[in-house]
Amino acid sequence: MASDIPAPARPAAGGEAGPVVLTDIEGTTTDIAFVSEVLFPFARARLRGFLHAHADEAQVAAALEDVRARIRAEGGMLPAAPGAAGEIDALADRLIAWIDADAKITPLKTLQGLIWADGYADGTLRAHLYPEVAAALGRWHAAGATLAVYSSGSVAAQLLLFGHTEAGDLNPLFSHNFDTTTGLKLDTASYRSIADALGRAPADILFLSDHPGEIAAARSAGMAVIRLDRSRTPGSPVMPDDTGVPVAADFDAIDPFAARTRQPPA
Repeated sequence: MASDIPAPARPAAGGEAGPVVLTDIEGTTTDIAFVSEVLFPFARARLRGFLHAHADEAQVAAALEDVRARIRAEGGMLPAAPGAAGEIDALADRLIAWIDADAKITPLKTLQGLIWADGYADGTLRAHLYPEVAAALGRWHAAGATLAVYSSGSVAAQLLLFGHTEAGDLNPLFSHNFDTTTGLKLDTASYRSIADALGRAPADILFLSDHPGEIAAARSAGMAVIRLDRSRTPGSPVMPDDTGVPVAADFDAIDPFAARTRQPPA
């Protein structure tokens, strides 16, 4: 099992004058269909067998203990002693239910990431990117922007995705990765925590996401924002929506060095 995901070499953060680009993944860099129609079914189909095969390994055991704690906190009961086959099946049933509900639960994300690691390692999986994303990220990085990721998928899953894209390994472009261990993506406090971790003022950070709720939370924290709307015509200019939030069709329309100075008040 490819359970240990090596940390990539990290670039130096951009200078204080340069912006930070904090990007979401689903619907922003990567088609939601890749996650919903490829990654989630891949993990769902393999989860039960994976747990039976690897329940004693440290990362898996820790995630399963977190699942047990959540079940107990909800007043639930497990049918057998920890580690017994029946108990593993009960945990798998709960995890599969969370997958089907698209629940943003940390131990589930951890286990999905471990299953995906095996798929990426043997070449079964290759991560999708929208056509312009890799070149735009490379261009922004070369110009001095600091790049970071904030996704509900675990950091391990982020490293796997960007390390195995159709355009090659993009992990060396990013200086930081954040997931739900930092906080939920609809909570304003999460974005303030990210700014603190980056050592930058929120106004120096441009957050990119397709999700209006995430955009609103980041904007409330003082970040510059651009909402991605992939249904728009590629190459169309950045235009404000009816709330004044800038909206872009793709990364080619975005200049992170100018975006911070063109933001409406939150």
